Amino acid sequence: MNRRKFIQNTALSGLGLTVGASVLANEIPLTNSNTELNINNYPLVIATWDVKNATAKAWDVLQKGGSAMDAVEKGCNVEEEDPANSSVGYGGLPDREGKVTLDACIMDEKGNYGSVVFLHNIVNAISVARKVMEKTPHVLLAGKGAEEFALSQGFKSQNLLTENAKKAWEEWKVKSEYKPIINIENHDTIGMLTMDKNGNLSGGCTTSGLAFKMHGRVGDSPIIGSGLFVDNEIGAATATGLGEEVLKTVGSFLVVELMRQGKTPQQACEEAVHRIMKKQPDRKDFQVGYIAVNKKGEIGAYAIHPGFSYTVYQNGQNNNVIPKTYFS
Repeated sequence: MNRRKFIQNTALSGLGLTVGASVLANEIPLTNSNTELNINNYPLVIATWDVKNATAKAWDVLQKGGSAMDAVEKGCNVEEEDPANSSVGYGGLPDREGKVTLDACIMDEKGNYGSVVFLHNIVNAISVARKVMEKTPHVLLAGKGAEEFALSQGFKSQNLLTENAKKAWEEWKVKSEYKPIINIENHDTIGMLTMDKNGNLSGGCTTSGLAFKMHGRVGDSPIIGSGLFVDNEIGAATATGLGEEVLKTVGSFLVVELMRQGKTPQQACEEAVHRIMKKQPDRKDFQVGYIAVNKKGEIGAYAIHPGFSYTVYQNGQNNNVIPKTYFS
């Protein structure tokens, strides 16, 4: 079952998910809380959703001596190039006009950042974002300008709308109203955080955004501090779910700042979700999930609804994990 169907079938069903001891153990305790780094906990890769192929690729890059940045890019490319993934890259579901538009960003251990929004016809949006970071004086390119830049850098133009995605769009046009569909089964960004053997952090986020969105809509994924934030002194965080809610709380930056104040990654992710829900405690028609890692190699994850999962590759083990949630 793909993760979109899994969310649709479970998130609002009222079925609780029990978090076992093995899941809780993913928040790895350290014997000395004052230790800045713990070499036993890294390298590591953590990503939103069940994306073992992506985390395996990133892990392989790290094992071969690649940087955390290289690992993020190559890991996310796996999902961007998979037509079975209907929320990222090639095969992503289109907007209400039937056009697939991509958003992505990437951030390294030095605080460098690159982003593309409303990108057409280029599969590897996160790789274009890296080129923006490394080859231009800017941090964000949009729309036609982003596409033209990508072509100038050797990326190939390609129709991103697959037959399956086109069919889903045509079915949506028949049965749905022309308004944003605010629920939790039609947006599942991949966000990835990596730490190399030296303890340096990088992160990336890539998505085709909210399915059947208004043409021109941009979510949180490519926006620094919302969909992704990396501070190599403290840690990193990334988000998935309804981008509008993440944007309004600058969620990933919030998670990192909470870790700066002394919270564990788990505590920080939980607090970020609680802040969203505090303003709308009775609203249950959307999903947001966070994952985070600190400089000690500790990890955390939390979401509003059951149905969210994350994949972590650490200590030679590539595991998909179901975290705790606000609604059980």
